[in-house]
Amino acid sequence: MYTGKIRQILLITDGCSNHGEDPIAMAALAKEQGITVNVIGVMEHDVIDEKGMAEIEGIAMAGGGVSQIVYAQQLSQTVQMVTKKAMNQTIQGVVNRELQQILGRSQTMEDLPPEKRGEVMEVVDELGETVELDVLILVDTSASMKHKLPTVKEALLDLSLSLNARTGENQFAVFVFPGKKNDVEKLLNWTPNLQNLTSIFSKLSTGGITPTGPAIRAALSSFNQKRSLRSYLTNDDESYLEESM
Repeated sequence: MYTGKIRQILLITDGCSNHGEDPIAMAALAKEQGITVNVIGVMEHDVIDEKGMAEIEGIAMAGGGVSQIVYAQQLSQTVQMVTKKAMNQTIQGVVNRELQQILGRSQTMEDLPPEKRGEVMEVVDELGETVELDVLILVDTSASMKHKLPTVKEALLDLSLSLNARTGENQFAVFVFPGKKNDVEKLLNWTPNLQNLTSIFSKLSTGGITPTGPAIRAALSSFNQKRSLRSYLTNDDESYLEESM
């Protein structure tokens, strides 16, 4: 039975990066560290150009995640769908590796007889409800996102409600880019509840640059700091940490 923790970056953007490192290279680095990068491209009435589409798909592919282009009004259901799809994809990958160890290197879930495949999928679904999940959300606050931010906020609150219905533990963090003073700004530290966004989101300012690469790098640092800090703590310390974050 899989007892690990699933770690995801959820990038919400509407355009091309134009500042800092290559975001596709940073997404590949995230995958190497066991962190999946999922990307949602948000449209309004306009269309994301081919360069933007290629970047969105490239980041998700390099990060081992899911990409989806969506109109702003459909964002809530898409955020939940992408998060859950990526979670199940990660679990299926783990199950396939287990099967290969048991049945031989060439065996995957698709090679099983239908009834056995059904049993394995039940295990995947059960793990999707019980596994621990860390989601760091990166929100593009470049100038073109200004009118979409209220929709983003609602989508994230819906995501929190949806995932908190699981029996597994959830932890969320939210970073925005560009920040007021730096390329990236931490909006919300690790917490099981995204309701704290309500008071913060309305105060966001939007800027011109889109530093997607630096944003993914900052997300990786946050995951690593979280892991390093937790390794020094006892169980009592951990419960205090969760309350203070």
